[in-house]
Amino acid sequence: MEQTTDATGPRAQRLVLLIAILASFVSFLDGTVVNVALPAIQRELGGGLVTQQWVVDAYLITLGALILVAGSLSDVFGRIVVLRAGLVGFGIASVAIAAAPDPLFLVLARGVQGVAAALLVPSSLALITSTFRGPAQARAIGTWTGATTAAMLVGPVLGGVFVDLVSWRVVFLINVLPIAATLWLLVVLRRRDVRDPAARVDWIGAVLCTASLAGTVFALIEQERLGWSSPVIWASAAGGILCLVGFVVRQRFAAQPMMPLSLFRVRNFSAGNLATAFVYGALSLNGLVLALYLQQGAGLPATLAGLASLPSTVIMILFSSKVGTWAGRLGPRLFMTVGPLVMAGGVALLLTVREDFDYWTQVLPSVVVFGIGLTVTVAPLTAAILGAIDPARSGIASAVNNAVARVAGLITVATLGAIVGGVLDLVGFWRVAAVTAALMAIGGVISFLGIRNPPREVTDATPAPA
Repeated sequence: MEQTTDATGPRAQRLVLLIAILASFVSFLDGTVVNVALPAIQRELGGGLVTQQWVVDAYLITLGALILVAGSLSDVFGRIVVLRAGLVGFGIASVAIAAAPDPLFLVLARGVQGVAAALLVPSSLALITSTFRGPAQARAIGTWTGATTAAMLVGPVLGGVFVDLVSWRVVFLINVLPIAATLWLLVVLRRRDVRDPAARVDWIGAVLCTASLAGTVFALIEQERLGWSSPVIWASAAGGILCLVGFVVRQRFAAQPMMPLSLFRVRNFSAGNLATAFVYGALSLNGLVLALYLQQGAGLPATLAGLASLPSTVIMILFSSKVGTWAGRLGPRLFMTVGPLVMAGGVALLLTVREDFDYWTQVLPSVVVFGIGLTVTVAPLTAAILGAIDPARSGIASAVNNAVARVAGLITVATLGAIVGGVLDLVGFWRVAAVTAALMAIGGVISFLGIRNPPREVTDATPAPA
């Protein structure tokens, strides 16, 4: 939608890729950096496992629900305008979180931060798909995928350092510099927005989706405190389900739905999103629990707990772009099948963790195997989903896939209390590892059964994004 005098020239392409990476980086970073800060937040502000779940899920509720609206907002107001608004809003919310005086304020500010994050990821990826073509697009999305996913892994490392050396509050200010840099690069890019006068925002759908997620998550988290027999829990769960039904009906009949159901008639899109739900739900649960247990169970300081994931980060950075290129040539099915199964094996290795904790023999092998599987999975998964949809609809396709990933993480985190029985001890940690490995394995099986590689001649001529 944006136009410049040299919209696809080398300089513009480099700027667009850098802007897309930085804009998405802050969202992905903040989604995981909080994990390692949760024990410190609990010590200062109070609250138990339920509060920790809400700090994570408040962000994911608004992000998962409103990320679907980002495409419509971009059409109405312009992609660059929406990207700028997301960056500014994210920065303001981050400062508010850093100044939070109590858990309630912190949770509410995290919800606002999720709203801003919802504007960033689809817009940044759509910038890439509208600027790059053919093999260059495959390489660009592979690079974007590696960089943004690495942000999810490097977040705990940065967070741990700041928690131990300064304060958990500084953790939420890490993204201020990349936000400022991205805003400056948008000025340098000098790309003009073109708005669509006929575009409309499905506000009713957005409200129904948000209410559905909020009601369901409230029931899953608060059941640990109120019990499943509580009328509040049942009413919340029933309200969430009714809003979900209303949301689907709304998407079926709305003139401009925020989640066009017709997308799911495409086999690779529907199968890819189903695999995404299992894989990314497992990723969110694993990242949260590992960060918590290493501190609260194994007794590691926040810095070492964050550094525990560093090998996965290195593997992602080194090989994501190459895997994206390979998937563009060979098709995504093999990678999407093998990758989650390898991740499942890596997580299963966490069952070797014992009371006499030793990182090198009990955790490091899991982290390395997990990192290999994650690297093999992520770029090809993006390729399968976006490559199955017409480029003109890549923005909404990306938004739907991102929403599926965030909502899956939202639900798995909300079920944490039920999985561990309210206490994250060693037995609870084993339970989470088993559940996580099962979810990832299911994602691999779904990919094997559901994903189809594009015809060879099509793959060679126009590689799918990776």
